[in-house]
Formats: sequence, structure tokens, C-alpha cells
Amino acid sequence: MKKYIVFLWSFFAITFGFSGGDMGREDIIVPNLGAITQIEKPYYPKKIYIDEETNLMWQDASYTDAEDGAYANNYSVGKVGVFQHAVRYCHNLDYAGYQDWRLPTANELMAVHHQIGQNFVYFRSKDFWTSTPTTAGKHYVVYPADAYRYKRSKKQSNYIRCVRHT
Repeated sequence: MKKYIVFLWSFFAITFGFSGGDMGREDIIVPNLGAITQIEKPYYPKKIYIDEETNLMWQDASYTDAEDGAYANNYSVGKVGVFQHAVRYCHNLDYAGYQDWRLPTANELMAVHHQIGQNFVYFRSKDFWTSTPTTAGKHYVVYPADAYRYKRSKKQSNYIRCVRHT
């Protein structure tokens, strides 16, 4: 019987110790962690980026190998393609609970890439379509690395990032 009591006492003592009990200690001091700081920009993991200055919500979705291949080989798949594909893609996009997406203007896309730091989780250092036309049937693209616009043929394949007003 004595062995049984010793076993139970040992069992409860070990269990209580492993479970984080303080065994009645009142001398434990919990440090004051202070106030929680506010994050400067809202963070929406792997979904969207909201630019609070312009009230624009940007699509921020990963790019697939098939889309990277479409860019390299000049055809249309998903978030990569010729101009008409880009317009249709954004117009038909149902993403992050919204259906009013559109292709951004050159000024909007340039502005988001002129900001300090990388706003997007998923990015490519290649041209992105805009809805802004140029001369001779071409449209502007924006190259994120320098945030400048360039004229491209509507038959050329480029990356697509859709936008909407919040």
C-alpha cells in the first residue's frame, strides 16, 4: 500500500510539474510587455495589398510555373497573357470576396511601385499590363524594378495584376 501511495504522489507531482504549475510560488515575477504596437500597413497574407493613400486594393496572388512559361513563350495563361486576355482576366476575376476588379492605369501601377519597399508578397521583375493606351495600337506596361512605363504591342504576353477601389 505504501508503494501505491508513493507512486500516486510521484505521478501527480511529475504531472503537475510538466503541466507548468508553479507549486504555490508567489515569488514569480511576470514582466510587463508593454502596449502592442500598431503595424504601419495592413497585412493581408497572400491575398491582397491595400494602399491606404489611394484607397486601392491590389491582387497579390502567387504566380505558377505555367504562367511564368506563358510569359517566356508569349502566350496567355492565368495571370499572364496578351492585352485582351489581361482585360478579360481582371473583368472576370472573383478574388478575395470581390468581383469588381479591373486592369490598373499606368499611373496607378507606377505609383504603387514607386513606394519604398516591396508592397507585394508575390512579384515578378517583368512587365505588367496597364489599361492605358499609347499610340499605334499599343498599351503601356510598367516594369516594377524602375516603376516606369513602356510601350508594348497588344499581342505581347505580360504579367497581370488587377486592382479595385476599396
